[in-house]
Amino acid sequence: MDLDLAAANVNRAGTLVGSTMAVFTFLLFFLYPRYSSAQIDPILFQVTLTVIVLTILTFSLSGLFYYRIGVLKLNSAKRRTSMQRGALFWLFGTLFILLEPALILFTVGLTAVGAVALIAWILYTLVTLRDATAYGNLYGSA
Repeated sequence: MDLDLAAANVNRAGTLVGSTMAVFTFLLFFLYPRYSSAQIDPILFQVTLTVIVLTILTFSLSGLFYYRIGVLKLNSAKRRTSMQRGALFWLFGTLFILLEPALILFTVGLTAVGAVALIAWILYTLVTLRDATAYGNLYGSA
């Protein structure tokens, strides 16, 4: 198991958690007043914030599983399992973070651009699902 890769993945996950928290704060600061005055779609706003919270959670869990590899004295099977779980949470985090622009655009009423962003996200998701087996094989799963 490559400890350098695990350490780099911890750093990447931490960076993405921080960036996502910044987006979350930005949305609350600028869009919450519009939400409370009913100027934006309340359901879309709440769905968008939920996706951002899930993004923060999944990247945090990914970083935790990668962090365990370098810190805990794990045997090779447990290291591989931790790497697989880290990769799985990373994948979900990536899918969530790439969905955020479409949700934000729909929330503020930019439907045409939101549709383009959603189509791009669907294409990315389809490519990711097509390659899901290869991602699993990367860390030794069947």
